[in-house]
Amino acid sequence: MTDTRDSDGQVSTRQEGQILLICIDRPEKRNGFTPKMFEELAKAFTHLEESPDLFCGLLYAAGEHFTAGLDMPKIAPLRQAGLPLFPASEADPFNLREPLRKKPVVIALKGICFTVAVELMLASDIAIAADNCRFSQLEVKRGIMAGCGATIRMVERAGWGNAMKILLTGDEFSAAEAYHMNFVQEVVPAGSEFDKAMEYALKIAAQAPLAVQATRENARLSLGQGWLAAYSKIQATQKFLYNTEDAKEGVQSFIEKRAARFVGR
Repeated sequence: MTDTRDSDGQVSTRQEGQILLICIDRPEKRNGFTPKMFEELAKAFTHLEESPDLFCGLLYAAGEHFTAGLDMPKIAPLRQAGLPLFPASEADPFNLREPLRKKPVVIALKGICFTVAVELMLASDIAIAADNCRFSQLEVKRGIMAGCGATIRMVERAGWGNAMKILLTGDEFSAAEAYHMNFVQEVVPAGSEFDKAMEYALKIAAQAPLAVQATRENARLSLGQGWLAAYSKIQATQKFLYNTEDAKEGVQSFIEKRAARFVGR
């Protein structure tokens, strides 16, 4: 993206090895999301999807907080007109419309994590939360509803009652509560969340990327269409994977007792 500061914020990216670091960068406004930031976030996810040398994304935020949510005066006109938050030509950061994301994303959360932060958390593959996180899906307090996946994924993860307790009251909940409701996978001391998220991203990026993507897709299919639908795809997927360069490298590295060097082919 860009390093130039803008009053509407920015989403910056940089590549480290096979990992794309995606930074939400408007700390002077507690990373309140503007239309510009949504568009840049979608472009970052598109870059992740389209770059063959990127195997995993890591989403994090500048400053003390992940985000206080939407910058409502700037976002409201879009929503009132029924317009999307980002162009249809770009990847959906919330992974709710096709083409669905193929590559995994790890998210590092800290401080205030309101509305869009919760939905990005639920859309990620692995979520790491600092122990100082304050979560809230507070749209009902503003006369609107959560629109980027919380109404779907909270019920999947936590069950109806737990989801409704959050969605219908807008009450805050802690990192520990998020962990118990399966929204986050680890809670770590504040300040260490990025390093822990990077640890997971590095582990994922060290695996065969086509195998990682196929695993995600089969698990997603099971969640949406049931285990029989997912199982029906396994034989064909395995045949494809066994004939990739990476599968051959996996066997050779086992024979030679060394770490595999995967290339995504």
